[in-house]
Amino acid sequence: MSETRITPPNRNRRLIWIAVLGFMLACGLFLIFQALNTNTQFFENPSDVVADGFEPRSDVFKIGGLVAEGTVQTQGLTTKFRVEDFERDMARDLHVTFTGALPDLFREGQGVVVSGQLTSPTTFQAREVLAKHDENYQPKINYRDDILKP
Repeated sequence: MSETRITPPNRNRRLIWIAVLGFMLACGLFLIFQALNTNTQFFENPSDVVADGFEPRSDVFKIGGLVAEGTVQTQGLTTKFRVEDFERDMARDLHVTFTGALPDLFREGQGVVVSGQLTSPTTFQAREVLAKHDENYQPKINYRDDILKP
């Protein structure tokens, strides 16, 4: 007596759907990770950037430090300044060039984060400049509560 195996009629169709959905999920995850990889910006210290043998982890990255006293030079919309490290001494100076409007809080001796790329081992071309402020910052606008009262 031979036994015949009974197989569910939709078994092959279910396996094909599972394989197709798994493939689509893998493709979607691949695209998401590729997009995240191209938009990643790493943060570096200025002393690390000017150190010998520095290799940036991506073309565009961020540097955070202090704007050195007496180094800000403005010519039209182009501003050049030197960035110092908060914590460590630097082997060489790091010069930053930025073309565009600077934030209101940008000044010498103030903290700054610049985003851009290296054009030489000691020159950084900034695409964006963000000025940092301390916890005591007060806006220039004088807010009055009595204006809102009827």
